[in-house]
Amino acid sequence: MDLFDFSPAKENAKPLAERMRANNLNDFIGQKHIVAEGSLLRRAISLDRLGSCIFYGPPGTGKTTLANIIASTTHGEFIKLNAVQAGVADVKAAVKQAEDSLKMFGKRTYLLLDECHRFNKTQSDSLLPAIEQGTIIFIGSTTENPYASMTPAIVSRCRVFEFKSLSEEDIKGALLRALKDERRGLGGYDAEVDGEAIDHIARMAGGDLRMAYNALELAVLTTPVSPDGVIHVRLSDAEQSIQRKALSYGEDAFYDYLSAFCKSLRGSDSDAALYYAMRLIEGGCDPMIILRRLVVHSSEDVGMADPRALQIAVSAMYAFEKIGYPEGLIPLSNAIIYVCEAPKSNSVVIAMEGAKADAVNVRDDEGVPAYLRDNSYGSREDKAQSRNYKYPHDFPNGYIDQQYLPNALKDRVYYVPKGMGYEKTVEEIRALKGKKK
Repeated sequence: MDLFDFSPAKENAKPLAERMRANNLNDFIGQKHIVAEGSLLRRAISLDRLGSCIFYGPPGTGKTTLANIIASTTHGEFIKLNAVQAGVADVKAAVKQAEDSLKMFGKRTYLLLDECHRFNKTQSDSLLPAIEQGTIIFIGSTTENPYASMTPAIVSRCRVFEFKSLSEEDIKGALLRALKDERRGLGGYDAEVDGEAIDHIARMAGGDLRMAYNALELAVLTTPVSPDGVIHVRLSDAEQSIQRKALSYGEDAFYDYLSAFCKSLRGSDSDAALYYAMRLIEGGCDPMIILRRLVVHSSEDVGMADPRALQIAVSAMYAFEKIGYPEGLIPLSNAIIYVCEAPKSNSVVIAMEGAKADAVNVRDDEGVPAYLRDNSYGSREDKAQSRNYKYPHDFPNGYIDQQYLPNALKDRVYYVPKGMGYEKTVEEIRALKGKKK
């Protein structure tokens, strides 16, 4: 081992976010739904019985940190790879090392794979047998939805833990600890950071602790020392360090403006919605907050009355991500006007809530009707029943009335068109098909 691996100079050269990483579960920040006392994951880690899993969530929420904690608290061997850099040869070498460790020492091997969504099918296939046989305990971390971005064969053999963006209070607490920590943090700089500066960094980081740490460190290191020998970090310094200006209104006013924007969308007042959107953005609000609300309202308040509203809202979000400010405000404004002027219907939300309530509350002992089940497996009787399925394309208008819901819910109606906009067409298509509901 290199004697200088843990030298103070090398440690201090690391970014603050790296130095302040938690090294045990008690210091881990956020994700209480995953690591709280008595949780499944915490019990599995403490008993060294963790199976293959995937940590999925936004950047800076602790995925890699938790993987490192697992590495330091369990008794297995550990191999770390990055899916961007690792090839099939690296995977095969890791599997061979794991097999040798299991044979010679009886130790399991944990493979920690960052950016695991970047693993292609060939790489995944080379790892799959080792996961199936228990030779390797796979721990992947990704910012992408693994169900959509990863090989299903890998995902099906892992438990997926979804990480949430950290709260402002979590981030503020972490920043304050970093300012006081003389060994790992910024405690040796004699820095005083105004409360409003801390609040601004915590708010603008958007739940990303790494971004908050980076902004705080930049602010402290670049703010000149005052005549009294203290580094005084003000709000203006924090604005520059995170490249976002502070809101020109209080927190209560922010939520009032946002509420007014949402209600103006619902109320089809494009002038008011545009004003509130620009007031929020010019006051320091991240435009992506506006865009996320716009995407939701395109389905919540327009929905099937004009399905194009969702397409336009999502396109505006994509355009803003690629173009940025200020030109990105043009497609944003276009989408706001479209959603406002579109016919309104909340039938999608009503249908969703009804189906969700039944999914939670209604017992479905009989399960899926036999003729709708997958006929590639099951008993001979089940396969015989599958012949009773009526293939809609064999009938006029591509429709035949048959029961799709389970018996316990066979008479339920969740989606009821309201006759607005495209929903008039939906009603006409239903009538043409001769649908009973």
